[in-house]
Amino acid sequence: MKTRRDVFQAIADPTRRAILTLIALQSLTPNAIADQFDSSRQAISKHIQILAECQLVSQQTIGREIYYQLNPTKMKEVSDWLAPFQKLWEDRYNRLDNVLSNLKNKENGKSEN
Repeated sequence: MKTRRDVFQAIADPTRRAILTLIALQSLTPNAIADQFDSSRQAISKHIQILAECQLVSQQTIGREIYYQLNPTKMKEVSDWLAPFQKLWEDRYNRLDNVLSNLKNKENGKSEN
């Protein structure tokens, strides 16, 4: 039985993230993707296969060429999972801003006296 790959396992690799960034702008053939990397075409093909298994990319055949494009629905799942953490970080940064602002105001108040 083949284990199903996890989306987060797939995006953990910097090459796969770079591939996603490339095809987010436009659909590309495997060769066009491979041309952007120093890796072998076989290695890039394996990365694309992993991204496809996780449904982060989809493919469309036009004539003899296969084009890969980003699957925004699957990427939204990643974004949705990260959203609570983003809220947490924003809340912490806002509290830090308030603390720094209060310290600055106290320092300004002292220098005026």
